[in-house]
Amino acid sequence: MCYEINKVRLESGCFTKRASLPRNMIENSMFEEEPDVVDLTFPPLDPDEVAYEPRSSRLLVRGLGENDMDDEEEDCESSARLLGMSFMNRSSANRSNSSPYTRQSPPRSCSRPSTRNMVVCVLFLVIVASMAMVLYFLPGCTFTKAGCRKTDNNTPLEPVYPLSTNGEMFPWAQYQLPHSIRPLSYDLTLNPDLNSMTFTGRTVINMSVLHNTKRIVLHGTDLNITKATFKLGDGEDRNVTVLEYKPNEQLAIKFSEELKAGQYCVLTLDYSANLSHTYGGFYNSSYYDKDGNKSVLAATQFEPLSARKAFPCFDEPSFKATFLIKISRKPDYMTLSNMPKAKSTPLTNGLMLDEFEKTSVNMSTYLVAFIVANFIPINRTVSNTLVSVYSVPEKKEHTEYALETASKLLEFYNQFFEIDYPLKKLDLVAIPDFLAGAMENWGLITFRETSLLVGKQSSSLEKQVVAYIIAHELAHQWFGNLVTMSWWNDLWLNEGFATYMEYMSLQAVLPELDIGNLFLTTRFRALDKDALNSSHPLSTEVNTREQVEEMFDVISYQKGASILLMLNASLPGDQQFRKGIIQYLKQFSGLNTDTSDLWNSLTQVEVSTQHQNVSEMMSSWTSQKGFPLVTVSRKGDQVTLQQEHFLLTSENTTHNSSLWNIPVTYVNDSCSLAPECRQVFTLKTKSATLKLPESVKWLKLNYRNTGFYIVHYEDEGWAALTEALSSNISVLTHEDRASLIHNIFALSRLERVSFRQVLNLLNYMSNETETAPVTEALLQLKNIYRLLDKRQEQELVARMEVLILEIWQNKIKQTWEEEKNVSKQELRSTLLEMACSLNQENCTQKARSLFKHYAEPAGTFRIPGDLQQVVFNVAAQSDEDWMTLLNMYANATYDSEKRKILQGLASSQNAQHLVWILKEALKGDIIPTQELPLIISTVSNGFTGYLFAWDFIQQNWFRLIEKFSVGSFAIQTIIKSATSQFSTQTHLDQVQRFFSSLKEHGSQMRSVQEALETIKLNQRWMNRNLPNLQKWL
Repeated sequence: MCYEINKVRLESGCFTKRASLPRNMIENSMFEEEPDVVDLTFPPLDPDEVAYEPRSSRLLVRGLGENDMDDEEEDCESSARLLGMSFMNRSSANRSNSSPYTRQSPPRSCSRPSTRNMVVCVLFLVIVASMAMVLYFLPGCTFTKAGCRKTDNNTPLEPVYPLSTNGEMFPWAQYQLPHSIRPLSYDLTLNPDLNSMTFTGRTVINMSVLHNTKRIVLHGTDLNITKATFKLGDGEDRNVTVLEYKPNEQLAIKFSEELKAGQYCVLTLDYSANLSHTYGGFYNSSYYDKDGNKSVLAATQFEPLSARKAFPCFDEPSFKATFLIKISRKPDYMTLSNMPKAKSTPLTNGLMLDEFEKTSVNMSTYLVAFIVANFIPINRTVSNTLVSVYSVPEKKEHTEYALETASKLLEFYNQFFEIDYPLKKLDLVAIPDFLAGAMENWGLITFRETSLLVGKQSSSLEKQVVAYIIAHELAHQWFGNLVTMSWWNDLWLNEGFATYMEYMSLQAVLPELDIGNLFLTTRFRALDKDALNSSHPLSTEVNTREQVEEMFDVISYQKGASILLMLNASLPGDQQFRKGIIQYLKQFSGLNTDTSDLWNSLTQVEVSTQHQNVSEMMSSWTSQKGFPLVTVSRKGDQVTLQQEHFLLTSENTTHNSSLWNIPVTYVNDSCSLAPECRQVFTLKTKSATLKLPESVKWLKLNYRNTGFYIVHYEDEGWAALTEALSSNISVLTHEDRASLIHNIFALSRLERVSFRQVLNLLNYMSNETETAPVTEALLQLKNIYRLLDKRQEQELVARMEVLILEIWQNKIKQTWEEEKNVSKQELRSTLLEMACSLNQENCTQKARSLFKHYAEPAGTFRIPGDLQQVVFNVAAQSDEDWMTLLNMYANATYDSEKRKILQGLASSQNAQHLVWILKEALKGDIIPTQELPLIISTVSNGFTGYLFAWDFIQQNWFRLIEKFSVGSFAIQTIIKSATSQFSTQTHLDQVQRFFSSLKEHGSQMRSVQEALETIKLNQRWMNRNLPNLQKWL
C-alpha cells in the first residue's frame, strides 16, 4: 500500500507572513471550555447486569497458546487469578436489588445491640477463623504466586474466556487466531444495493483441520449473520450457532466433539451488512461528472484488517487461500475483481450475476478486491498479461501515461525477478474517493485519481509521482503478494522492499524522471523519525488493531528501503543482492516469511570469494530502533571511529549499549567523486581505528549517503569540510553535500555542534547549483523559521528572512517558462515558493500576473505544472482570488491540478476561509474527506491557521477516528501536522492533557508519544538557542 509518504518535498507557504496576533492566542487554546460537572449518583444495578468484565470484557489467560484447551495444559498463575474473578461473578450475581451504589436513607435511631447478638457474632467469627486455618494447613495446598494446585493433575483448572455478545463464553482470548484450522478456499457471493447502501452475502469456506480442536475461530465485523451451517467430511450440513466477540472482531463456532487433525470441513455463512461509510472494507462512494450528474459506486480497501468487514474470513496474512467471487449488479454497471470475469448470468430480479475465475494463486485476505462502478478501460497485452487502466468515462484521456508506465515496469520486474507475473490480467483502477495513495490488490490495483491520472500536458514532476506509485504497487505483486510476511510485525518486508524497488526500477526504466533526489530526501526523513525515542524497530511486537495500523509509517517504508540500499551497496559485486532476492522469492513463493528468511537467502548466495554473513550484519538494523552516530577523530595517520545510539531525547530511556554492524564508506580529498574512490570499513565494535596518510586534508564518511547513519567530524573535521566546499563545491557529489547539510542540522539538535557551525557550512550555498542540497537546506531553515514565527519572535523572524534571501538571492531569478528537466523543475519551484512566501515583490507580481491570465474565461492559458502551487498559494492570499480559486476547484478536470488548487485554498491567511475549508472537508460534500490530512497539514503551516487546526482536531476527534482508523497513517499525519510546531510548556500541557483524556480512543498511539517528544525537543532547542540566535543572526 502506498500512502504517498515517499514524496517528501519542501512544503508550500513555508515562510508565510502574517499579521501579529496576541500572545495569549499562542499560549492558550482559543476554544477550551470548562469541564461539565458530573453527577455521580448511580441508579440501582440489576443483579443480572452485575458482572466482572475487566478491560473491555476480556478475561485473558496469560500464556494461553494455540492448543492449550485441546492439550489440557494450564497456566497456574492466570488460573488462580481467574478463580478469584469467577468467585466475584458468582457472589455478585446473588446480590439483592439493594445495591451498594444506591443511596440509602439513614435509620431514624441507633440502638445498642443485645448481649445475645454479640455472643452469636463472636461464635460466627471463631468458626470462620477455624475453617480458614484448616484450609490453610491442608496437605498439598500452598498459597503461592502459582495458586493452589489441585491434587489430581489430570483435571487442570478450566481457563476463563471472554463473553460473546449473547452472553455465552467465547472460546478464544487472544488477538491472533488459533492455527488449528486452515482455510483452503472461499466461495463468495455478494449482492450490493447501491440505493439502500447495503449488501447481502454468502461465504462458503472449505477448511482443513491441522490440530484436534473443538472450535473454529475467524474474523467478522459488523456482519449480521442470518444463517450458519457446518459440514464435516462427507456428512450432512447442520445448523450451528455463531458466537461473536466484538473487541477482537472475532467469530467462533464451538463443538461438543473434537474435530480431528486431517479432517476436511465446510462452513457456510449467510449475512447482511451496510456498505461502509469510511475508507475501509466494502465501502460506498460517489462522484459528479462534468454535467453535475451524481454517480454512485462501491469499492474495497481491505489492508490491513478490513476484509472481515465484507465477508467472514481468517483475516490474517498467514491464512492464504483461493477465492471464487460472484457479484450481482445492475445491467448499466460493471464489476471488477482480482481475476478475469468467467461469465455473466441474468437473474430473475433484473440484475446480472458476474462470476470471476477462481484465483490461480493462494492469497491473503487483505489482497482480495472487488468494485461495482461505471468505469471504462484502455489496455494492451504485455508478456501474456492483459494490462488495463480504468477510470470514470470523462477521464479516459488521462490514463495513457499510466498504461505506458505500467507496461514498461511489468516487463522490467518479470526480467529482474526471473519470475513472471502469475495472473492473466493486471488492472489499475482510479477511484474518485480513495484514502491511500494506492493498494496492491493482486490483479486489481486501486489508486487515488491523483496517483494514476495525468494529462498529456502534465509536468515531469507530476508524471514522476504517478510513476513511482505504480512502480511501488507493481513491486508488491512479488514482494507482499507472491511472498507475504507472516504477521504485521514484519510489514517492512512488504513495504520496505516495494519502496526500494520503486526507486531501483525507475532508475532503470525511466531515468529521465531523476528519481535519485527523491530517494535521497526520503532517507533523510527516515533518519529524522528514527532519531526519536518514540520510534520502533523495523520488526516489532504487534498485538492490537491500533498497533497494526501504526506499522504503516516512515520506519516500515523509508527506513526499510534505506537499509536495503545500504545492504546492496555493501555487498561484493553487483549481483549478490539481486540473486539473493530471486532465491528468496522462488524458495518462498506462495508462502509466508519473517525477516530471518530474507537474510538467510541473501547469505546463501555467494557470487564472490568474499563470504559475508548478511544475517549477522543486518539483524542489528531490524531488531533495535534507531541508528548509530559515527564520530570521527584524527591524530596523525590514525583515524578513530566511535559509534553510539543517535537519540535526540535521553529522558525516560533505558541506557543501553546499542551496537550496529556498520558498513562505513569513506572518501577523501585525493579521490572523492567516482565510485572507485569509495573505501569500506566495517565497524562492529564501540570503537575502531584505521590508517590514513597524514597528507589527507579531509575525510567524508557515508559516500553518497547510502548508509543509514549520521557522521560527526570532531576537532577540525567540520572546519576542513566547510573550507573545502567554500573553495570548490565540486569536490563532493551532490548527495554528499546534501548529507553534510542534513547531518550538521541533526547534530545541532543533538547539541554536538553549535548553530554557528551550521551557518558557517551554509556559506557555500550561494554557489550551490544542485537540487538536493538546496531543498534540504531550505527545509531545515524553514523548520526553524516556523518555530520562531509561532513564538512571535518578530525580530528573529525578520533576521531569518534576511539570511535566507542573502544565501539564495542569485538563485531566485528563475525562469517561469516550461522546463523539461525534473531536477530543475523541483529546484525552481522550491526557490520560487520560498521567495513568494517571503513576499519578494518580483515573485508575487509574476505569480499574480500568471493567475490573472489563467483565470480568463477563454481558459486557454496554462501555468507550467511545477509552478502551479506557487501561483495558487499567492492567489489565495487575496479574498477575491480565493473565491476564484474555489470556483476553479469545483470545475477542474486535471486531478493533480485540482489538488494543488485545494492546497492553495488551505494556505490562505484569512481565518474565515480556513474555518470553512476545515469544516467542509470533514463534511465531505464539496471537498472529499480523503483530503483532510492534506488540508490540516497546509493550514497548520501558516501562522493564522495552526491554532485553528489544533482546536479543530480536539473538537472533532471522534468524527475523525470514525473516518480514519485510530493509528492509521492519516491520523498519524494529522497529529504530526498540528503539533510539530509547538514549542511552549502551555502547548505541551494541552497536547498531553487532550490525548490522555482519550484513553482507548487514541491515548496510547505511538504518534502521540512522537508529538509530545517533538514539542519537548522544540522547547529545548528554542530555550537554548534563542539568546545565541540574537547574536549569530
